[in-house]
Amino acid sequence: MPAPQCASCHKARAALRRPRSGQALCTNCFCAAFEAEVLHTVVAGRLLPPGAVVAVGASGGKDSTVLAHVLRELAPRLGISLHLVAVDEGIGGYRDAALAAVRRQAARWELPLTVVAYADLFGSWTMDAVARSTAGSGRSRSCCTFCGVLRRRALEEGARRVGATHVVTGHNADDMAETVLMNFLRGDAGRLARGGGLGSPGEGGALPRCRPLQLASQKEVVLYAHFRRLDYFSEECVYAPEAFRGHARDLLKLLEAARPSAVLDLVHSAERLALAPAARPPPPGACSRCGALASRALCQACALLEGLNRGRPRLAIGKGRRGLDEEGPPGRRGSHSRPDPRLRSPSPASRDSSSPLGSDDDVGVRGRL
Repeated sequence: MPAPQCASCHKARAALRRPRSGQALCTNCFCAAFEAEVLHTVVAGRLLPPGAVVAVGASGGKDSTVLAHVLRELAPRLGISLHLVAVDEGIGGYRDAALAAVRRQAARWELPLTVVAYADLFGSWTMDAVARSTAGSGRSRSCCTFCGVLRRRALEEGARRVGATHVVTGHNADDMAETVLMNFLRGDAGRLARGGGLGSPGEGGALPRCRPLQLASQKEVVLYAHFRRLDYFSEECVYAPEAFRGHARDLLKLLEAARPSAVLDLVHSAERLALAPAARPPPPGACSRCGALASRALCQACALLEGLNRGRPRLAIGKGRRGLDEEGPPGRRGSHSRPDPRLRSPSPASRDSSSPLGSDDDVGVRGRL
């Protein structure tokens, strides 16, 4: 059976049917529609004002690659400038290949690239070192918790280094729906309530952060990358199979099969969710160690590093955190007995645990930023 005509241009043969609408479009019309929808998200949400210097979180995966490509196409219309910022988590046999893809992208698009490494920022704590530290503690499944929090801090630091005014990440609709589902399954009402909108305005001195692909489905991101012949890294992180997010992803696939609108329904539900006054978390303050916005005495990044330095990684996760907030700061390595300048930004840094994305929700574990 021959392919139908494109429903938009009525000239070329359709190359696909859009997963949600079923509309038959040719390659050019689909790519143009995808870019127009991202432009509408940015403009309608007032995410990137003219003159913004935008740090694009670049992991080498399909989402950040598509985001960088689309924003590069739209940059003249938006009046923005772009700078790629990549994070080297220190994952042997994985991150080097992903960073090579980022460097190829930067060279092809003639965009400046800055790479920041966990080893430089966090006192030699790479993700491989974190994995070795947690392996015997019963917390080996929490590698993505550590990585998500530290990646967020590293991306913020990289953005500040290049003089960025805004940070963008490649989270798509499926990522956000997974996050809403995870927070619901964990009973994390605070993060559920903060999960709406297209980003964060940058309170407490943090840089404004947004997700221009938040309303785009993962399937369409993949199709756009295919039709534009984008070069990206597609291997899964070696620590990803242990992540709780995988269970939420499997459940979401079942929900989407039964109800195709389930992904966007979950994304929009977070925008409309409101907590009773008694259930709302207290307003955040400043981390006593690095000055970042924090809901407790220590921000999540400092708390995780403190637990690692003490040789007790479970201290900063879940209920064990209460003891960490109450105890004194002596670290096993002594690197956190006073505020660590490597974790201090020119002004109070990233949003810490008040992030709408949960602890392991930066989805960098799958090569997506």
